[in-house]
Formats: sequence, C-alpha cells, structure tokens
Amino acid sequence: MIKSCVTISLVPSLAGGPWIYWDELKVSIPKAKALGFDAVELFTASAHAINPADLSALLAEHNINLAAVGTGAGKVLRRLYLTSPDSEIRRRAREFIAEMIDFGAPFGAPAVIGSMQGCVEQGIEREQALGWLAEGLRELGARAAEKGVRLILEPLNRYETDMINLLNQGAELIKAAECKNVVLLADLFHMNIEEKSIADSIRAAGDHIGHVHFADSNRRPAGLGHTDFTPIADALREIDYDGYASAEAFAYPDPDRAAAQTIKAYKQFLAQS
Repeated sequence: MIKSCVTISLVPSLAGGPWIYWDELKVSIPKAKALGFDAVELFTASAHAINPADLSALLAEHNINLAAVGTGAGKVLRRLYLTSPDSEIRRRAREFIAEMIDFGAPFGAPAVIGSMQGCVEQGIEREQALGWLAEGLRELGARAAEKGVRLILEPLNRYETDMINLLNQGAELIKAAECKNVVLLADLFHMNIEEKSIADSIRAAGDHIGHVHFADSNRRPAGLGHTDFTPIADALREIDYDGYASAEAFAYPDPDRAAAQTIKAYKQFLAQS
C-alpha cells in the first residue's frame, strides 16, 4: 500500500517554496499525525540543523516515520552541485550529501538528490557533466548502502536543470554508469511538464521508482490543478509501488488547508493502491 507523507521545511530564508509545513517540528509533526499522515519528509539547511535525538523523540511520541531528507539546501544556500567544473565544489557537494545520508539513515530515511545534480555549464560537454554526476551517484549510492538506505535521484523540469528531466533518462544513467543502490523519484509536478504520459513513464520505470512527490500540475496540493490522478494511481498499482507519496507542494492557500487537501486527495486516489 502506498503510504502518505507531507513535507516540512526548516529553512525560513526559502519561505514560499514547495513545502507544506514551515513551523518547527514540535508544531508540524503533531499536525501531520493528527491528519493521518504516515510520515514526514524534511528539508533542512544541513545535516546539523536538527538534533537527531530530539527528532527521534518527536517521531516516537507521535508514532510517525521519517520518509526522506532533501539535499537541495546544498545547492540553494551553498552553491554546491555534483556537476560543477570545479573539483573542489564537487567534492564539497558529495560531502554535504554524504552528511545528509548519515543523518537520515538511522531513521530509515533516504536522501534525495534533486537540484544538487546541477546543470551543464557553458564550455562543458554534456557527456562530461553526466560523467561527474554518475561518479557522485556511484560514490554516494555506495555510502547509502553501507548505512542501510537507498539514494534517490529526482528528475527535474527543464527550467530547473538540463541534466536529468525524464524518468527514462535517470534509469538509463543509473544502468549505464552502474550506480548501485540508486532509485528514482517520480515528481508528478515535474513530470507534468516533461513527460508525454505520466502513467506510461511510471510503468516504464517500474521498480526504478523509489519515491513519489504528490503535487498537482500547478504545484499546488493534489486536486487543485488539472492533473488526472486516476491513471497515475493505476500505474503505481501496476508496478506494485508501496513507497511514500510525499506532498512537495506549495502551502496553498495556507499550510493547514494544504495538508488537509493533500490527505483528502491521497485517500481518494492512492490509499487503496
């Protein structure tokens, strides 16, 4: 059965980004549990922004899981990414992600690489950038395996990267570069922009999919845009997906109502998947 999840951002400087809750954990986690979410996904400034013991206590108190941890702050706040022409920036990017892997692993939560994949910079051949990305994924996938979790690569839309935009591109890179222990994130917002058919792409990717971001075409909570979720849910059932559907969406019209709309849509489309 597909499990429900809601995002929490703990980076005030990025207010307005695509995360549902913005309050501190002791406020957001009880709210998520009260609505019936199975887990939360965290976006933090770094692996050191939260005391793991405090997080563990809150999760245990409210009987809720940690589904994943985002790494995007490494790119947005620190300008670190895996395809930089500067080897020192690439090294620091791998170090930042490794720390996030180490932070999430005790909770069984994989790290997500989205914006930290970077872009193809001027003067750099695409194959070279893909080689740097593959190098990072191989190293970090192995580290995640040592910690007992997987590593998640998220294809993004063309306005955010020119590296991996489609699920099949991600699957091809993982296979060609022998990036073991790396799976894909099917983000329904990005897929609405890039994929010819979201459902067909999910079927084709199959067990490469390890996480889903549940949002509508306009990146508002599911049900507030024009995405038809019925064929998507059917496709997820067909590939026997039993991971999380995590609401990485704008807090529209406000966090509480966005969370309530998300759980409503989850129950309508995915709860029996």
